[in-house]
Amino acid sequence: MREASFGNVSEARQAAISAAGQSTTAGRDAEAVRALTFAVAGDVAHAESLQKSLGKRFSQDTLVQTVVLPTVRAQIELVRKNPERSVEVPRAAVRYEMGSALNACIYPAYVRGEAYLAAKERAAAAAEFQKILDHRGIVVACETGVLARLGLGRAYAMTGDGAKARTAYQDFLALWKDADPDIPILKQAKAEYAAQLQPVVPLVRGLGDRRCGMEPRRVRRSS
Repeated sequence: MREASFGNVSEARQAAISAAGQSTTAGRDAEAVRALTFAVAGDVAHAESLQKSLGKRFSQDTLVQTVVLPTVRAQIELVRKNPERSVEVPRAAVRYEMGSALNACIYPAYVRGEAYLAAKERAAAAAEFQKILDHRGIVVACETGVLARLGLGRAYAMTGDGAKARTAYQDFLALWKDADPDIPILKQAKAEYAAQLQPVVPLVRGLGDRRCGMEPRRVRRSS
C-alpha cells in the first residue's frame, strides 16, 4: 500500500501479486490491503476481483462491508476519473473509519479527500485531510499521516491561500528531508512547492507593458 501511495506503482503491484493466497482472519486484512493497493496502483481488474472475493467471503463482516469495500470502490472511481461518484461511495465508512480496517490508517477519509480535490471541492478536501492530522494517535506511522499534509497543501493552493499552502508543503517536505529524492510523490511535491514560491506578477491593463517588465509592442503605421 505504501509503495502505491508514494507513486512506486510497478513495485506495489508486483508486491501485491506476490502476497496473494491467505484465507484466515489475518488473510482478510491482508487481502483488504491488497485490494486497495491494486486500486491505488490503477490496476482496476485486480482490485475489482479482490473486492468481489472479499464481499462474498466476508458478507457478514462489518468492517469489510462498511469500510474496506466502499473505500476500494471509491479509489476505483478515482482511477476512472469519476470523483463525484468517488466522494459518495465511502461516506458509509465514516462511522467505522477510525477502527482497525486497512491498517488503521483512516484511508476512507484520505480517499474522500483525494476525491474532493479531484472534484475541485477544496474546503471539503481540506477538512478530510485535517481529520487525519487531528488523529495522529491512530495513524501513527501510516503513510496517510504524511500524505495528508501534502493533500492539505494542495487544497489550500486551490483555494488561493498561498500562506497556508506553503506551510503545509513545508511540513510535508520537512518530514521527508532524508527520504530518497527519486520517490515520485516527493518529486511532485517539490515541484508543486516551487510553483507556490513563484511570485505572481499582475498585468495592469492600460498602463503599458513596462509595468510588467516587458517592452511595449511597437505598432507599425501604414503609410
